[in-house]
Amino acid sequence: MSARRAIYPGSFDPITNGHLDILDRALHLFSEVVIVVAGTGAKNPLLTPEERVELIREVTAGRKGVKVDRWPGLIMDYARAHNISAVIRGLRAASDFEYEFMMASMNKQIHSEVETLFMMTGQNLFFVSSSMVKELFHYGGDVSAYVPAQVAARLKQKIPQKKVF
Repeated sequence: MSARRAIYPGSFDPITNGHLDILDRALHLFSEVVIVVAGTGAKNPLLTPEERVELIREVTAGRKGVKVDRWPGLIMDYARAHNISAVIRGLRAASDFEYEFMMASMNKQIHSEVETLFMMTGQNLFFVSSSMVKELFHYGGDVSAYVPAQVAARLKQKIPQKKVF
């Protein structure tokens, strides 16, 4: 039997404990999960793609079966080029499903052999998003429950915290 490989694409700006929850559960299903730092589209990124790749490698260093890569193009082109047959997509709430469903449908049209698996994040992390983490940190909030320690340290380098009176 060949190795079961999947890609887990996203902007990961920054990677959160919600992302890691999905990754850890995907590693129970696949022998290898490649985290692919993809384009950010219309988002305004805090970290460069290179910084995100470096930080993700640091955060996932102890996990067996994880690779990290960067891809500026279509995820289906990455899957085709690397002979990968599954895409992992995390869902936080029902509101994420519509967008993800449309994206999975489009991806199926582009590369019909690739399956998309939707995974719900843990209940305690439904509300965690990279955008929320950045904003909470910016206004002086404690993000330690939502991100790995390495991410919190990087945020301190990149985002000035406002002091709330």
